[in-house]
Amino acid sequence: MPDDSHNNPIRRQTEVDDATGTGKKDAGLSRRSFLKAASALGGAAVGSGAITGFPMIWAQNIKNVTLRQFGTGVSNLNAIAEKARQDLGINLQLTALDSDAVTQRAITQPNSYDIADIEYWIAKKVFPAGVMQPMDTRRLSNFDKISKLFITGKLTEDSEIAQGTAPHTVGFVESQNSTTFASEPTRWMTLIPTIYNADTLGIRPDLVGRPITRWRDIMDPAFKGRTSILNIPSIGIMDAAMICESMGEIRYGNKGNMTRDEIDATIDILMKAKSDGQFRAFWKSFDESVNLMASGEVVIQSMWSPAVTAVRSRGIPCKYQPLEEGYRAWGGGIGLAKHLSGLELDAAYEYIDWYLSGWVGAYLTKQGYYSAAPKTSKAYLTENEWGYWIEGKEAKEDITNPEGKVMETAGSVRDGGSYTERMGNVACWNSVMDEDRYMVRKWNEFIAS
Repeated sequence: MPDDSHNNPIRRQTEVDDATGTGKKDAGLSRRSFLKAASALGGAAVGSGAITGFPMIWAQNIKNVTLRQFGTGVSNLNAIAEKARQDLGINLQLTALDSDAVTQRAITQPNSYDIADIEYWIAKKVFPAGVMQPMDTRRLSNFDKISKLFITGKLTEDSEIAQGTAPHTVGFVESQNSTTFASEPTRWMTLIPTIYNADTLGIRPDLVGRPITRWRDIMDPAFKGRTSILNIPSIGIMDAAMICESMGEIRYGNKGNMTRDEIDATIDILMKAKSDGQFRAFWKSFDESVNLMASGEVVIQSMWSPAVTAVRSRGIPCKYQPLEEGYRAWGGGIGLAKHLSGLELDAAYEYIDWYLSGWVGAYLTKQGYYSAAPKTSKAYLTENEWGYWIEGKEAKEDITNPEGKVMETAGSVRDGGSYTERMGNVACWNSVMDEDRYMVRKWNEFIAS
């Protein structure tokens, strides 16, 4: 393998906390200065490849290029596609699927998409199949704005790397044509990270009747028939592990890579709880989780942050409860199909660099997620929004979603606090285990029991 140390992304990473929005001014040409220089040389030179190593290409060259993107509904959003069309001229055809369907399509129908918007635990399954191409970080002007969490696995130098499929462990490959994950950052990335969050349990504070402080509280007989966990095996098993370890029933070597004995013990606990009537339902979609909580059928359950906000927007009390054992985290990114080439590949790189440039990050932040390039999103957020979502400050004014609907009223503080408090307290990441097939089979036995 050639010595790539002088281009090692970790050496280009800024030395400040990604959420502060401060740091040294990047060296080299800015996007604006490159455009000015390129204009003097002529568009033909850029399009011909005579000028290389820069992310920008002529807008007229990619105008009306169509890229087929698929992934989960979390980030395959029409508003992002429309903004990309306005800013870049490209057309995105979006398809939203559930996580299991995303995995299957990525591997078995690689010619049906150009861009895969997938989670990192899915990438662990997909990338070794050889259906996607590594991405050249040299082509992205915003690469060094990406959070260190995706480069080193640590939010700060003192952070501990969480269990499970931490994004940085499957974020790089050894070379341009490799399908083998690299043990340290290289020039070639599997996915360019875009979105992530720290997940916990959602509760109805008006109905639970007592403080909720531990993952095991979901198994309290007082909540019999009014609890729920999500039914996506690779994610649900992680919530189950957090619960079982909190109960003191199992001490895992690695919750993100269980042995068969650990899987069996976990499923046995779930099956007993199910037979005892502890669970009201097992949800798969965002809307299901919202409706279960809003109706009061469920008072404590696995939940996603924007779903909690959706319940509150109906005027119903709901809280995303910080827990002593920490959060289960997940992260997603954009990857390129192996077949993508030529002008379409150029357009895809431009789209990805644009994705990191701030507008999308702010759009996602205002829904309760985090941007993989927090600093760039700051320019598209008000001081009040940045303070509430990132710094954990009390909202000085109402907090609205991207469509202008009030999500939180003035005086509110984000559940769990600041970006550093939340992402700095991650116990495990969504994961693919060595015993994944066995785990899925046992999980399905639990659901069918």
